[in-house]
Amino acid sequence: MTWEAYAIRYGRHERTAQTNHLLPLPDPHEAMPLDYYVWLLRGPGGREIVVDTGFDHELAAKRGRTLSRSVAECLTAMGTDPAKVQDVIITHLHYDHAGSLGIFPKARFHLQEREMHFAVGRHMCVHAIRMPFEAEHVVAMVRALYADRVEFHDGDAEIAPGVTVHRVGGHSDGLQVVRVETARGPVVIASDAMHFYANALSGNPFPIIFDLGAMAAGWRTAKKLAGGDDSRVIPGHDPLVRERFPAVPGQDGEVVALHLAPRA
Repeated sequence: MTWEAYAIRYGRHERTAQTNHLLPLPDPHEAMPLDYYVWLLRGPGGREIVVDTGFDHELAAKRGRTLSRSVAECLTAMGTDPAKVQDVIITHLHYDHAGSLGIFPKARFHLQEREMHFAVGRHMCVHAIRMPFEAEHVVAMVRALYADRVEFHDGDAEIAPGVTVHRVGGHSDGLQVVRVETARGPVVIASDAMHFYANALSGNPFPIIFDLGAMAAGWRTAKKLAGGDDSRVIPGHDPLVRERFPAVPGQDGEVVALHLAPRA
């Protein structure tokens, strides 16, 4: 079974290159903006799966980010009604990936059990580790759990035929990547296992790290899951994604088709 996969940009943050790398760079002040994405998967029979839920205008203001439009507006523009989505994969519980849960009232949320343990455990006593989390997002996931709307996974799991999740950790302890079978082969939505292409290619990681060894291993795992093809590993925040893949008509360049071959 093959799926269509779309990267949908909903926000942006103007940054320098050094803020996106752990090790020193020759030109630390070079501009290197960071994009915020959610992903939409469409399978046979019209089945849809959303990967990550982004954040809202209130949180954008709180954290100094630029939101171009809400996640609900992005999905609606793609012909997807968030209120009807049945499955949402949460790659991890950081603020830019696990907000806006409320716009999916009928969805079952797929999360690594280890990520939930991490988000409510002893490591959250450390400010530097809990900084990327929002307490209200974690509470919202707990409420979803008590409403029987969370399915926990332990490592590798199948969400639907042709869609699997794989825990890699690193950036966050329960971070999972998503492997999607497409017409051009398996595409891996790496999320924050690889923020930018440059992080993996240079071996210089994004500086929010829980386990550096696991992060480096995650780059290799993502490539292996993609059949060894770098073009099928999709970083979680790189503006180059929108340059490399075909734009979806009528979306003002904000949505690209990952199931189609990259531009030459």
